[in-house]
Amino acid sequence: MSTSSPEAVKKLLENMQTDLRSLSMECKKKFPPVKEAAESGIVKIKTIAARNTDILAALKENSLEVVQPFLMGCGTKEPKITQLCLAAIQRLMSHEVVSEAAAGNIINMLWQLMENGLEELKLLQTVLVLLTTNTVVHDEVLSKAIVLCFRLHFTKDTITNNTAAATVRQVVTVVFERMVAEDERFKGIVEQPPPVQGNTNRRSVSTLRPSAKDAYMLFQDLCQLVNADAPYWLVGMTEMTRTFGLELLESVLNDFPGVFLQHQEFSFLLKERVCPLVIKLFSPNIKFRQGSCSAASPVPVEKPYFPICMRLLRVVSVLIKHFYTLLVTECEIFLSLLVKFLDGEKPQWLRAVAVESVHRLCVQPHLLRSFCQSYDMKQHSTKVFRDIVNALGSFIQSLFIIPNAGNITIVSAPVGGSGSGAQGTAQGGPGAGGVGGNLTTQAAFEYRGTWIPLMTVSVQGSAKATYLEMLDKVEPPSIPEGYAMSVAFSALLDLVRGITSMIERELTIEEGVAAEFREAHPDQEWQPQPGAHLVWEEMVSACWCGLLAALSLLLDASTDETATESILKAELTMASLCGRLGLVTPRDAFITAICKASLPPHYALTVLSSNAANLSNKAYSIQGQSVQIISPSSESHQQVVAVGQPLAAQPQGTVVLTAKNIQCMRTLLNLAHCHGAVLGTSWQLVLATLQHLVWILGLKPGLGGALKPGRAVEGPSTVLTTAVMTDLPIISNILSRLFESSQYLDDVSLHHLINALCSLSMEAMEMACGNNKEPSLFAVAKLLETGLVNMDRIEILWRPLTGHLLEVCQHLNSRMREWGAEALTALIKAGLAYKHDPPLAHNQRLQLLLLNPLKELSNVLHADIRQKQLECVLQILQNQGDGLGPGWPLVLGVIGAIRNDQGESLIRTAFQCLQLVVTDFLPTMPCTCLQIVVDVAGSFGLQNQELNISLTSIGLLWNISDYFFQRGEAITQELGREEELLQKQAQEKGETLNRPFHPAPPFDCLWLCLYAKLGELCVDPRPAVRKSAGQTLFSTIAAHGTLLQQPTWHIVVWKVLFHLLDRVRSSSTTADKEKIESGGGNILIHHSRDTAEKQWAETWVLTLAGVARIFNTRRYLLQQLGDFFKAWEILLDHIQSAALSKNNEVSLAALKSFQEILQIVTPSRDSDKSADALAAMGVPPVLIDPLSASGPGRPLVRSDSLVERLTRYNGAELQAPPPGEESALEDSALWWSAWNTWYRTGMESTRPPSGTTEKLSFIPSQPFLTALIQIFPALYQHIKTGFSMEDLRKLGVILHGAVSVPISSDASPFILPSYTEAVLTSLQEAVLTALDVLQKAICVGPENLQVMYPAIFEQLLLFVEFSCKPPQYGKIETKHVANAKYNQIQLFAPAEWVALNYVPFAERSLEVVVDLYHKTACHKAVINEKVLQNIIKTLRMPLGLKYACPSESTWKLAVASLLKVLSIGLPVARQHASSGKFDTMWPELANAFEDFLFTKSTPPDNVSIQEFQKNEAIDVEVVQLISTEILPFANFIPKDFVGQIMTMLNKGSIHSQSPSFTEAEIDVRMREEFSKVCFETLLQFSFSNKVSTPQEGYISRMALSVLLKRSQDVLQRYVEDERLSGRCPLPRQQVTEIIFVLKAISTLMDSLKKTQPENVDGNTWGQVIALYPTLVECITCSSSEVSSALKEALGPFKDFMQPPVSRVQNGES
Repeated sequence: MSTSSPEAVKKLLENMQTDLRSLSMECKKKFPPVKEAAESGIVKIKTIAARNTDILAALKENSLEVVQPFLMGCGTKEPKITQLCLAAIQRLMSHEVVSEAAAGNIINMLWQLMENGLEELKLLQTVLVLLTTNTVVHDEVLSKAIVLCFRLHFTKDTITNNTAAATVRQVVTVVFERMVAEDERFKGIVEQPPPVQGNTNRRSVSTLRPSAKDAYMLFQDLCQLVNADAPYWLVGMTEMTRTFGLELLESVLNDFPGVFLQHQEFSFLLKERVCPLVIKLFSPNIKFRQGSCSAASPVPVEKPYFPICMRLLRVVSVLIKHFYTLLVTECEIFLSLLVKFLDGEKPQWLRAVAVESVHRLCVQPHLLRSFCQSYDMKQHSTKVFRDIVNALGSFIQSLFIIPNAGNITIVSAPVGGSGSGAQGTAQGGPGAGGVGGNLTTQAAFEYRGTWIPLMTVSVQGSAKATYLEMLDKVEPPSIPEGYAMSVAFSALLDLVRGITSMIERELTIEEGVAAEFREAHPDQEWQPQPGAHLVWEEMVSACWCGLLAALSLLLDASTDETATESILKAELTMASLCGRLGLVTPRDAFITAICKASLPPHYALTVLSSNAANLSNKAYSIQGQSVQIISPSSESHQQVVAVGQPLAAQPQGTVVLTAKNIQCMRTLLNLAHCHGAVLGTSWQLVLATLQHLVWILGLKPGLGGALKPGRAVEGPSTVLTTAVMTDLPIISNILSRLFESSQYLDDVSLHHLINALCSLSMEAMEMACGNNKEPSLFAVAKLLETGLVNMDRIEILWRPLTGHLLEVCQHLNSRMREWGAEALTALIKAGLAYKHDPPLAHNQRLQLLLLNPLKELSNVLHADIRQKQLECVLQILQNQGDGLGPGWPLVLGVIGAIRNDQGESLIRTAFQCLQLVVTDFLPTMPCTCLQIVVDVAGSFGLQNQELNISLTSIGLLWNISDYFFQRGEAITQELGREEELLQKQAQEKGETLNRPFHPAPPFDCLWLCLYAKLGELCVDPRPAVRKSAGQTLFSTIAAHGTLLQQPTWHIVVWKVLFHLLDRVRSSSTTADKEKIESGGGNILIHHSRDTAEKQWAETWVLTLAGVARIFNTRRYLLQQLGDFFKAWEILLDHIQSAALSKNNEVSLAALKSFQEILQIVTPSRDSDKSADALAAMGVPPVLIDPLSASGPGRPLVRSDSLVERLTRYNGAELQAPPPGEESALEDSALWWSAWNTWYRTGMESTRPPSGTTEKLSFIPSQPFLTALIQIFPALYQHIKTGFSMEDLRKLGVILHGAVSVPISSDASPFILPSYTEAVLTSLQEAVLTALDVLQKAICVGPENLQVMYPAIFEQLLLFVEFSCKPPQYGKIETKHVANAKYNQIQLFAPAEWVALNYVPFAERSLEVVVDLYHKTACHKAVINEKVLQNIIKTLRMPLGLKYACPSESTWKLAVASLLKVLSIGLPVARQHASSGKFDTMWPELANAFEDFLFTKSTPPDNVSIQEFQKNEAIDVEVVQLISTEILPFANFIPKDFVGQIMTMLNKGSIHSQSPSFTEAEIDVRMREEFSKVCFETLLQFSFSNKVSTPQEGYISRMALSVLLKRSQDVLQRYVEDERLSGRCPLPRQQVTEIIFVLKAISTLMDSLKKTQPENVDGNTWGQVIALYPTLVECITCSSSEVSSALKEALGPFKDFMQPPVSRVQNGES
């Protein structure tokens, strides 16, 4: 209920009346004046109430009168009355019905009561009510009221004292509240206060309003009083204490800061009065040094006084808090003092309250920022903020220093310095802030033997002081152990928390603004205000060293998990803040601290040491004190949770990890996890530390790079407690999460992380270099993890990441290498499998980027890495094979990067990949890659590690060719498109398009590459590969060659086939002839393949056959190429060189190929008519210029080309061939080229070796020669029109040579028939066939060919001679086949050469001759060339040898042939007798007869009678021929010849004996029948009655004289022999002969008798008579047979016995 409501007013009136009545009652007896006044007061009140509507206002107007009775009552000094009056007055006051005057009166009355010491508490109450209910009291009245209260404060009664003190405080507050209210009222009115002149307080008051003036006066006097000066306004003060004055000052300053800040006058007071006062009062504290003896000093030093000092600090705190902006300079002094009070030499209580004050500052980050701006950032100013932080640090350090003497509980200040050592650092995990005291074990710090408990001193973020609040204490209190440390610790944490949260909040706001700005103006750069940043940076720069020193020390000393957590949190937030501000050194320092604390003490880690070195040299001086950064001590009593091995290059002892290390590690993880973005280069520190911890804990990388607890095997030295075992999975998990979170880092931070991991890894690599112990794989594993989680932006980190992993892959330590490869391949696989945006298919660059490292791995020489690489390729093919697209060349490059030094397993894996590609992926890859597939497959064929792979890869090439064949059109189109693109690019660059086999179309190039690859494989060192490749190459060309464009064939022929032939030829000719021992184990090599040369021979055979087959089957196609003729020549050259190779297999095969290409049929055209055709067309005879004839792209017509031959043989002028005939010319040129090759081959192969060489020369085999000769008939069909005499001669040489070649005795059983069989070898057959073909051709050919007959005869006759005289082959000794010892071939003896049995061949030749002569005897050429003579001449040899012939059949055949030939030839000879063409033949024939009939050879001993008679019959046949064919035509025959014949007959007619007659020949049988025939013939021709010609007469005369002469000889010899032989009978032979002669003589005599005398020549008679004496001599012979024959012979002589008639005519007798 308000005091002005009607009810309240009514109540007030009633109460007042009641009070007055009571007063009147009390004073009735003793104080009548009072009673009266009271009663008149009642009336007065009633009157007022009755007269006024506004009763309260009326009361106030009349308040002097209304109050008067009560004042009078108080004046009585009677306690009861006084109390009643005071109560009534208070009631009036509370209803605000007291006027100013009345109030003055009341105050005066109260003053009197006070002076009398009455009702003190009531007085205070009244004053309070008066001042608080209204504002009527001011100026002097007010001051009097205030003094009154002060006076009461200093009474003897404590209750009064305390109440008064409270009242004073309230009154002071009221005064200032009034001023605030007044200001509020005048707020809207802007006044210009007159300027304040000078600095006298008096004058300045005039500008103030009333309430302000009161406040001013009051505050000024309070200062005066505290300073022990007389007050200006509070008149009547008697005493005053400083403590109370300071408390009042503090409360005013704390409660009404606005007053001082808004009014210059008050500000002035602060500056001029308060600050000097504070500084003055501080002086004893500053000067005092504990422990210095005051007695000794000349001037006694005032001791610090706890109550004042404590209150001063409170005032200072308030001043700094509220008026810092006004009192910048003064605050600098205060703060410096504060820092000094923390000094170790100050009393313990002083340090405690100072540290509490500092704590108060530390919870006000904005204030701290102001310090930094006002002092630290100004030149020539104390670095106050830095000093505060350093002082705190120094203070904490000093608490750990054990004092020289005294109680440890209250640590007295030591002399000077602090701990030494390098920088101390530590670290830990996230946790609750604040220091928890609710643990069962006492939380404490322990460092180097000093143990300091930790107590809960305040809630986080507020500075609740203990000793600054001890206003009732006069003596300094005792400070419990650990209190100062606890406060300092809280202060530190609050300082860090405050600063960091303030700056981070502002940073976040700024980043928000920046982001908005960027959105609004994307094109402009955001410029932050530099001021703010500078302040933040300065604050951090100023405080970080001190903070780090203190926190590191505390972290090292902390034994409580919660405290450790808080310290780590502080270090973590500082590190993060420094990172955000870009302050690298402090950031790294805090991180280093956490890192060091994670590791065991004194752990050698270079990164940290070098980083610490930058910091450890700095010692911070705080007013002469040195603050050093303390190194962690190792002996803190911590729970050991793990023992492990340090990660070092050289093995060392074990190290231990404590629970705190693990806690620090978790903080480190937390730091990296949450603040990775600001770590920058210090990732290096963090990761290096984590690596070492991971190593000590024995975590090893698993799949995907996550670390898992290793196996116990890792070393007996790793011991983990259960506590840490449960932690490990968590740590491992956090570790992984840490790298997973890298996906939220920005690109720059991510690069920092990758760089750090890379350099860590480099260190690990260096460490692992020297030895083979387990390397640290942390960095590699984490690079992998980082890569895997950042797949979405893999491009930016791919190069550094993979570049480094590639280096790891080349490391010498296999485990390290293996992990490098594992990581790299895992990344590549993940990269390819990741769903990129845009997908890889549309982002070729990225795909190639991802695959590139895979290719780089090919340069690594370690097999295990290549194995991993290839396994990766295999997986990529299996999983992403369909989507490789432009990546194919890379993948194929990897598969194909095999080398022979890599071992089988690698090659096998790579080959699996290739097989997969060929079987599954050819259709999905770009066609441009097909060529690479071919190359790769080829390279597998060429590797020499694994034969089976080589062979299989040739199979793959076959599959590939099939694929080309099936998909030809599609491939052609795609390649065509690609080609156009390339062409375009090349044109733009102005280059020519460079690809293999250009200008062939791209699809053809693909084939050519395939062929070229197979071609390379065809000359592989391994025979199996060559064979397989050769078969594949030729099969492919045969099967798919039709797809090629015609011009491409040109390349196939020249670049593939001939190139291959050249290589094979050169390899074969240089191949090793050494025998290859049987291949490893039990593989036997056939003797036909047991040298490299023989194996190459097989290849040569295969290749040549293949090429020939292609020439054969693709003849039409190839002929359309411009240089077919040249190609043909080269092919022939190859065939020739193969045919002439010293290897039977090759040479024979070459001939087969030769045969194959010759079986080509020419397009059906009647070539015989070509010459006539030319003439028939009537083209004017012009000689064609050879060039124009050949036309574009045609070969030049060669000198022995068909054109010339036509000219030569037909004698026709050469005429231009009509269209269509050119090919005939060309065909002919081809055939002649073939003929030349055949000729050269034949000449070379049949030419006997020159000189006798010890070393056996190579002699061509029979099958080879046979094949060679068998080629001729086929070849001849094509060249017969131009076949010349010269060519025939060449042919003859070769045929002769071929037949002359001996054979090796080892081979002879297989080739030769047994000696007795008269069978021809196939070679001989072939030779005869060749000649047969020729003669048949001549037979049907034109006339002019017949000139060749003689040559053929000549050739055949040469062969006939072989029957008696086998041909010599050079100087090689040949054995006769019969004596060759092939029956007992010695294994390694050199083969003997065996001359063939030529008899059957010669005989067959002879038959051919006879046969041919039969047909051709009348030909002009045959006559002119004296063929008959030659035949006879040749036959003379076997005829002459007769029994001496190698074979009996020979001479028999010779005779028969001679008879046949003569029966045909003699009539011809007679016919041409006049021409003289046969003149030379006759003597030859005579000799032949002579040699045969009177042979020098004797028949063999074993000839049977029947045989002898048969032979004799042959002789008889010959004589009969003479008698029927020759002698009757004597007149056509030369005389000499007839004479020779006669002599011969004569000789035959007598039993002829050789002059060298020996005993051994006695039993030789006589040819009686023969002699008889001879004689008869002789006689027949002697006395042929009708002499038709003189010639005939001549013959008979000749015959007679021969006969007579012969008889004479025989008889004379007989007589002589008989005489000599004495009693011995003469040999039967001679006896027979003489009998025969005698018989002949008698026969002759008979004939002479019968003959007409004129027919007998006179000489004849003479000769006959001359015989007589000789006959007479024979009479003495002893043989009866002779005697009887003699008797018959002598008988006819009686006719000569007539007397001599002497008749002389004309002088002649």
